[in-house]
Amino acid sequence: MVEVEVKFKSSYGGGMPNSAVLTVAEVAQRSGFAPSALRYYEREGLVTATRTGGNQRRYDRIVLRRLAFIRAARNVGLSLDEVRDELAQLPADRAPTTADWRRISHDWRVRLNEKIAAIEALRDRLDSCIGCGCLSLKACALYNPDDRLGRQATPPGAALLPPLLRQPIGADIARQPA
Repeated sequence: MVEVEVKFKSSYGGGMPNSAVLTVAEVAQRSGFAPSALRYYEREGLVTATRTGGNQRRYDRIVLRRLAFIRAARNVGLSLDEVRDELAQLPADRAPTTADWRRISHDWRVRLNEKIAAIEALRDRLDSCIGCGCLSLKACALYNPDDRLGRQATPPGAALLPPLLRQPIGADIARQPA
């Protein structure tokens, strides 16, 4: 007699088997990253994958934590180079511990606090001069009498904004590739 064992996708809990490795589609579904982003991060050395005999990518489950880390780091404002440096401090073969995260998050806290202060300063100045030197608002005469900022050797452009918000357009993008 032949015995047939049927395994429906639903028996795996959500359609994904509980295996040690994941396909590109499974990682994309679980992480929220597009498959192209996964391939890009692999080329950049941020995540690793093995290959099947048919040359298909397979990821260890630990990649999900690394991808969550990448997403969090990018949202904090780290560039890919900075993300790479931070990931190099984390264990590649095990899940990071609380101590691992605490060590790395300390630097993030400083960066977040700088961003928060800069955004609060911008918010508080939205209805008055933002330091552009245009003298288009009556209040500008108080912040920048006679356009003294505009006569500087290197006009600062929005000089009264917090430094983080004075960066040239594109500087943030150059520091943080997509």
